[in-house]
Amino acid sequence: MPLKVFLADDHAVVREGLRFILEAQGDIVVVGEATNGRQAVQKVQQLNPDVVVMDIAMPELNGIEATVQIRETCPSTEVVILSMYSTSEQVFQALQAGALGYVLKEAAGEEIVKAVRVVHGGRRYLCQQVAEIAIDNYVRRRQASQDRSPLERLSSREREILQLVVEGKTSAEIAEILYISPKTVETYRSRLMHKLGISDIPGLVKFAIQHGLTSLK
Repeated sequence: MPLKVFLADDHAVVREGLRFILEAQGDIVVVGEATNGRQAVQKVQQLNPDVVVMDIAMPELNGIEATVQIRETCPSTEVVILSMYSTSEQVFQALQAGALGYVLKEAAGEEIVKAVRVVHGGRRYLCQQVAEIAIDNYVRRRQASQDRSPLERLSSREREILQLVVEGKTSAEIAEILYISPKTVETYRSRLMHKLGISDIPGLVKFAIQHGLTSLK
């Protein structure tokens, strides 16, 4: 039985390259693709692949939040995160979200096949540029520390709305995407801004970029 992989990246050229590399193995088949995080969650629930290769900076719902939702609804599906960066904050968020793999895009061509096979076996795979011992130490420090990430103050729904707000969507557009009322969106936005101590949209944009919630690419 072939190993089923799902690709989530908003760049067609990246998806095409990954598909070519993976399917050239003979025993790996790409069963689906998504161009944003929300679409990825929906399609993964339908297709139930063995592994999802997920870009960390996805429109509408970033790769971290998409991973959380995939792991909650499809616990048998493992996730490999693709990223341009190897910051401790982003790697910590990926592991905390439930991803087993973390690969830098610059090395994806060389390492993606190995990463997919390793996480499918239930083991962690971190690319060579990310020292596993350093990450393990960082995770332990964060779990033991009282100094929590500001993002941890927000609920999952508040993080979703934060990303959509900083991507420039109106309350009406967000309400349509999330199937809630515009008034509810405004309530969530007011609440998350209060929790973060941020009073305007430019401040939210700066916060979201600094914490890897969106790259606004």
